[in-house]
Amino acid sequence: MNTREYLKDKKRIVIKIGSSSITHAETGGLDLNKLEVLVREISNLHNMGKEVVLVSSGAIAVGKRAVFRDIKQTKDNPIAVKQACAAIGQARLMMVYQKIFAEYNQIAAQVLMTKNTIIEQVNRTNAQNTFSELLKLGAIPIVNENDTVSTYEIEFGDNDTLSAIVAALVGADLLILLSDIDGLYTDDPNKNKDAKFIDVVDKLTDELMEMGKPSTGSNVGTGGMNTKLAAAKIATSAGADMIIANASDIRIIHRIMDGRNYGTLFKAHKDEAFKISDYI
Repeated sequence: MNTREYLKDKKRIVIKIGSSSITHAETGGLDLNKLEVLVREISNLHNMGKEVVLVSSGAIAVGKRAVFRDIKQTKDNPIAVKQACAAIGQARLMMVYQKIFAEYNQIAAQVLMTKNTIIEQVNRTNAQNTFSELLKLGAIPIVNENDTVSTYEIEFGDNDTLSAIVAALVGADLLILLSDIDGLYTDDPNKNKDAKFIDVVDKLTDELMEMGKPSTGSNVGTGGMNTKLAAAKIATSAGADMIIANASDIRIIHRIMDGRNYGTLFKAHKDEAFKISDYI
């Protein structure tokens, strides 16, 4: 029996894609082929009657590419330069998303968030209402951290956490984290050839949480396995299943939604006392 068959029935899905999955490593420029497939996959889910929210990284990387051309110049930039690059890159990134989504007759909407969006009750309620209305209107919200104005005190710091917060905020029943790794292993598979792949996590134990590695294999991403496990804790406590899967082939999205065995599945364990503000 296929234990993932039930994933076909998921109705509200949050998909997170990282910078390294939508940009070329050599140049920092957008990988338009991957973006086109991503948009097509999401559009098809939408055509099936599912509600989809996309959490997309990439603004700073795209902005740096526009300003510096040579990404080697961007390694030690001060925060002001990164925030300026985010302002330039976010506009460019959304322009590309809008254009490709329009080709599939879909409406894309931009939502930029900081921690203050979640911490303050009025802001959080307003964000929930905005998401609810966008989904009701048939739009596909595209979410990113508002890097242009975020400071250390009000930043999420990575979009793994942000996507889990968004999943909780909108009451999603599935969160898909697309990454540069197949899923959760018992150790870093790049360094330990004996590391074993973990197919399903029924419950997040302290031992599993300790498997998280702070590093990431990319020089443009900010989330390692530790941030993904932290995201799993938020999502599953909020009542959503979560899957970590490899974004090397974006078509993995429809394979997951077909109930096929890809990535590591973290099963939901809804905590009735769950509060988003407790996790940020």
